[in-house]
Amino acid sequence: MTALIVDDEPIARRVLAEGLELLPDVKVIGEADNGRSALVLITKLQPELVFLDLQMPVMSGFEVVRNLGGERVPIVIIVTAFDQHALEAFEAGAIDYLLKPVQETRLQKAVERARNLRHQPLEIANYTARIAAAAEPAAASPKGRKIVARSGADYVLLDTDEVLAFQAERELVWIVTAKQRFLATQSLGGIEQRLPAIEFQRVHRNAIVNVNHIRKMSALSSQRWLITLGNALQIVVSKRQAHNIRQVLHW
Repeated sequence: MTALIVDDEPIARRVLAEGLELLPDVKVIGEADNGRSALVLITKLQPELVFLDLQMPVMSGFEVVRNLGGERVPIVIIVTAFDQHALEAFEAGAIDYLLKPVQETRLQKAVERARNLRHQPLEIANYTARIAAAAEPAAASPKGRKIVARSGADYVLLDTDEVLAFQAERELVWIVTAKQRFLATQSLGGIEQRLPAIEFQRVHRNAIVNVNHIRKMSALSSQRWLITLGNALQIVVSKRQAHNIRQVLHW
């Protein structure tokens, strides 16, 4: 597995790199000393595995995770010098975590878990989305949430503000962005439970829209509306959900 080490402490990077050199199936292909550089290298090098420190200048480890995107999401292993407080924030989402100073046996165990997961892109994307959601104070903000979408054989992490609408077609659910559509990994009902209610409104039993992307609303009758989104997509609002659109008009 190709690996990227992200830590602002040169000694910590060296210790981790030396530990990984002892593992025959891991190759360190890069190092970064801050979060912003890490994002650049993740995009450029496409590592399978990222060892990520939490406390860094310029951009924290949590911010790095919240800004991950693209079609190849790496496996993230958190590395931190802080135990209980930091661990509680990502315990539910991280593939694994390492406490500094990193012990050889713990490093081997973390790599083994990553190895078992490397061919499961959906699981990797879900874990990464959960780390982003666990981060505070971002968890209270829609920008801290990630939506897992499918593009062919790959899984993409989308920010909620990128999504214009969710549309169900029989057993499939489409995630509509400004430029393309992705397949969702959950049912429309399951997605709705995780969305911020202020921004996303159910307008039809088969559709949820991001009200921030509504560009035009046309009355078809006293209880029927046609909404036009920023990408020119038009969705008819059902009579049952008309009150949601009236709330948007009230705003």
